[in-house]
Amino acid sequence: MEPINGKIILKAGREKPVRQRHPWIFSGAITRVEGQPKPGDLVLVADSHGRALATGYYNPHSQIRARILSWDVDEAIDAAFWQRHLARAIAARQLLALEPHTTAYRLVNAEADGLPGLVVDRYGSSLVMQCLTLGIDRRKMLLAELLADLAQPDGIIERSDVDVRRKEGLPLTTGLLWGANPPTTMEVLENGLRFQVQLAAGHKTGFYLDQRENRAAVCQPHLVAGKTVLNVFAYTGGFGIYAVAAGAAAITHIDSSVEALEQAEANVALNGWTRPLDEYIAGDAFEVLRYYRDGGQTFDVVILDPPKFAHSQQDVEHACRGYKDLNWLALRLLNPGGLLATFSCSGLVSAELFQKVLFGAAVDAGRNVQIIRFLHQGADHPVLLSFPESAYLKGFLCRMW
Repeated sequence: MEPINGKIILKAGREKPVRQRHPWIFSGAITRVEGQPKPGDLVLVADSHGRALATGYYNPHSQIRARILSWDVDEAIDAAFWQRHLARAIAARQLLALEPHTTAYRLVNAEADGLPGLVVDRYGSSLVMQCLTLGIDRRKMLLAELLADLAQPDGIIERSDVDVRRKEGLPLTTGLLWGANPPTTMEVLENGLRFQVQLAAGHKTGFYLDQRENRAAVCQPHLVAGKTVLNVFAYTGGFGIYAVAAGAAAITHIDSSVEALEQAEANVALNGWTRPLDEYIAGDAFEVLRYYRDGGQTFDVVILDPPKFAHSQQDVEHACRGYKDLNWLALRLLNPGGLLATFSCSGLVSAELFQKVLFGAAVDAGRNVQIIRFLHQGADHPVLLSFPESAYLKGFLCRMW
């Protein structure tokens, strides 16, 4: 059992989020810290009268001073605690019955699974682990051993190379945590479709696993068969591979990375398809879309899956301008009756705000736009009701007329 090495005393009136089981304690909510907890130590979180509310791990270097692990102050935070939480998360994914047609999916979704700062994804026989916080980083070898026992992988790779670690005072790091290194490129299945992923160098942990259900929803035969499709921010194929499977006539993939587009083309071949009419365009998405607009080129289906535009609250206004411009351009490129699938993975941009941005783009483009389906992250990326920040991916499938 790990010792409790301090106590965080909250300001009067600031205990409500804790009582409502929000797992973050911000620096502005704290009146003082008792004891001398070191970064990553366990601390009690108490109200202004000193009454204990929860147990979490502490980081004086982060704006989020503590992340709560348990609201039962008598619960021991030990190896058995971490094992129970990991086992529960893994069991929840087994209930989704993704295997054998899908072999790449999320096993642990950080705060949404009661394990703040820990992300674990399965890729076939390998696991990829991200340690986003100092508290998790301190315990990562224990967590890797527990995961090895529970999930029985060949190897566990660390991809703790995300910028959020800098806010925790941590360096970016990657490498082998347990077992055997996977091959440089490995093949996985997603809804029966074949993809090659690079666990050591690919985006996120190798692939955008959170879009699995949206790829299937958007790229159905009755929506894209025989259609021309523009796949923007294509990465290694993703939506485009699904569109090929659904019978799209021609697909134009746009991405800034030549290497990603080469992998997208390889993924098409991997699934046994020959696509002479498809194009792979490397360039800035905004510039390419403007070029198509100026040239009068149009498409039946446009898919926009951009990277995160808002990394902090200060970025939100600028991000919304970017989303509006992007969607305005897409609407200008759509044929009458065409479909737009548009997404934002910026957690600071709510679904309501994103819809307002899309409305503004439609008004400026002079187009009538219907939302025919609301889209969100897959079931292996659950949303914790007491932690709305876990609902970061939102999207709309729209029809223009």
